[in-house]
Amino acid sequence: MKKVGLVLSGVLLTGLLAACGDESKGDKALDENKLVIGVTAGPHEQIAEVAAEVAAKDGLEIEIKAFSDYILPNTALSEGNLDANSYQHEPFLDAFNEDHGTELVPVGKTILNPMGIYSEKFKSFEDLPEGATFGLPNDPTNGSRALYILEENGFIKIKEDKKENASIYDIEENPKNIEFIELEAAQIPKQLSEVDAAAINTNFALAAGINPKEDSILLESSNSPYVNYIVVRAENEDDPTVQKFVKAYQSEEVRTFIEEEFQGSVLASWDE
Repeated sequence: MKKVGLVLSGVLLTGLLAACGDESKGDKALDENKLVIGVTAGPHEQIAEVAAEVAAKDGLEIEIKAFSDYILPNTALSEGNLDANSYQHEPFLDAFNEDHGTELVPVGKTILNPMGIYSEKFKSFEDLPEGATFGLPNDPTNGSRALYILEENGFIKIKEDKKENASIYDIEENPKNIEFIELEAAQIPKQLSEVDAAAINTNFALAAGINPKEDSILLESSNSPYVNYIVVRAENEDDPTVQKFVKAYQSEEVRTFIEEEFQGSVLASWDE
């Protein structure tokens, strides 16, 4: 029995030492000369590459790791395999933290991939008739986002306490009596001809050959709550190396690249 007790004591002691080691690692300041940044492939990766060039002029090396989904960059960040990531808006981050028990925080605005409202039948939203049909993304985040655009432009009114996560059941004023038809977001470009107007995410619009700036009849503004952020673990929120990267990202060089490369389909949003 004494031998078993000693073994258990050793296990407990080892566990305590390991826990202390993890805690000290979590509180440790980041490398002053290098950060590992996670992004999703596409515009976020392209822009991060330009920000890395700017950061290099200030003596900061940026290693970029690209991901093909939206969960892994946050998982890798929370587990310490990344120092920061850049790809998500705050509503998504809040939901991830709640679902996974993590403490990831936004530290600097980056870009907005503006959702657009499109129509093959009408040249402006004002032209839509009474009872017009509207294709609405059927997932909660994008459905709410589309409703927010319509409210911002004065076409509907959402209940005051439901503005951040509104559904069609939270509309209290609908002067045009718009009929909302919930559709899978990725399929809406193919179904645009079947409705009077529809909300389409930028990535799906671009893939379908639709230019948000030129083809939309309404476009999400850059003060949208769906602006993307650079995100870090809570203990690194005020780390000077993180702030150096934020400064590099929010530079005129990066802004110019965004404007020239994306021609309005991606917006620099850090001054909003």
